[in-house]
Amino acid sequence: MDFLRPASWEEALAAKAEYPTAVPIAGGTDIMVEINFDHRRPEYLLDLNRIALLREWEVGEEVTRVGASVPYTHIMENLRETLPGLALASHTVASPQIRNRGGVGGNLGCASPAGDSHPALLAAGAEVEVESVRGTRMIPIDEFYTGVKRNALAADELIKAVHVKNATGPQQYSKVGTRNAMVIAVCAFGLALHPETRTVRTGIGSAAPTPIRAKAAEEFLNAALEEGGFWDNGKVITPSIAKQFGELASGACNPIDDVRGTAKYRRHAVGIMARRQLVWTWEQYRGTNGRTLEGAA
Repeated sequence: MDFLRPASWEEALAAKAEYPTAVPIAGGTDIMVEINFDHRRPEYLLDLNRIALLREWEVGEEVTRVGASVPYTHIMENLRETLPGLALASHTVASPQIRNRGGVGGNLGCASPAGDSHPALLAAGAEVEVESVRGTRMIPIDEFYTGVKRNALAADELIKAVHVKNATGPQQYSKVGTRNAMVIAVCAFGLALHPETRTVRTGIGSAAPTPIRAKAAEEFLNAALEEGGFWDNGKVITPSIAKQFGELASGACNPIDDVRGTAKYRRHAVGIMARRQLVWTWEQYRGTNGRTLEGAA
């Protein structure tokens, strides 16, 4: 195994162009596990740790740009106001040591359906900035996942950053695991309210071959909120709407039975998380708009 260690982003792109099978390594929280257990033996490792720009982030007026190697710890500490869903997801990643090393770029590169950041990125409507010696392109998060642990990157491309819209409404994230830490998700769910467009987006992890959105649930809820005037009158979400939303989110899943959980359990858990998150985020939305339960009911 050869170890490539570029000193700059330009050198990294040149190395990836020359050695397209090279596997990027930054935090190493996934690839090193595979190497240690002899599950994978890449011909080349492309070390990106000397490239400072990958650890930078920038909060803009509408969008926050997060470098591919920004550690989850920094997201938790610095971006919880602008990217609350991603910050919540970051809290659930493994241990403090791994959160100090791992970043969103590695999650995206591995494209595991169980990756913790995926539901939050889907719910927020993120875009992935990728680059090669041929140029830069932006990949919408909905188009990024192409199969089990496969993504839309070309062989000579590297992930540079993820662009996430700043939250204009409440966001939530939940993860089910066999314990509270150091665990791969049995399933996960993310929800984001977008009041400026009067829409809701979702993200589901570890319950299908790829991270997915519950589009039928979104369409139902968007219509129900609009038809009922909920965005304007601040009414409490009715139990029937929450129940239907949860059932549709559960129906979006296409899970498998494995050592972590059964397909039936995953569908059930996703439905519960979706229903609860809808109630939580909507009550938060009502609260930030100066309404109380008594006054809006």
